[in-house]
Amino acid sequence: MELLAQIVTLFQERGSWFLGLVGAHIALALSAIIMASAIGLALGILISEKEGLAPAVLGVCNVLYTIPSISLLGILIPFTGIGDRTAIIALTIYGVMPMVRNTYAGIKGVDADILEAARGMGSTKAQLLLRIKLPLAAGVIMAGVRNMVVMVIAVTGIASFVGAGGLGVAIYRGITIYNPAMTAAGSLLIALLALVSDLLLGRLERHFRKRGSL
Repeated sequence: MELLAQIVTLFQERGSWFLGLVGAHIALALSAIIMASAIGLALGILISEKEGLAPAVLGVCNVLYTIPSISLLGILIPFTGIGDRTAIIALTIYGVMPMVRNTYAGIKGVDADILEAARGMGSTKAQLLLRIKLPLAAGVIMAGVRNMVVMVIAVTGIASFVGAGGLGVAIYRGITIYNPAMTAAGSLLIALLALVSDLLLGRLERHFRKRGSL
């Protein structure tokens, strides 16, 4: 209870500072989410259309996904320096894997009979992709987006270790000056952002799954 009281006091005294960190955290995460969504969707579509590339692309994504976040940031620093750019690149790399995997799985899971019927009606490859495959796979793709967003928001918390902004600044500062309330406050806000995002995207996912099942 004492820690909770300290957190509340901290929010009251430094509310504007925490608000700025929340804004920076969202900006960092959103940049990575947009890039990872675009890259992951494109790669997922590519390997669903060209099956021969799937093992290699998924294998590379899996390897990159298993690299510890701190290690990946350290590897990037000599090439991209410190700051937001390095954090965004690392977060994008982590975000690509769920997008590639779910896009690929969603498209490959489309009923073959539906595709065959569409081909029989004269649909082109582009029409099959845009009008049938992607709409029917949207629910699975949204599940990938949901997982990716929550993960990126959480991992953005370590961005401060490479000089980037966000709520990780509060966590890092709390650790360095031994202020458990500040560390807990930063962690709590990150968890809250992730939870709200998960709830909102969960509704979108259910909406797309319903449409895909019609």
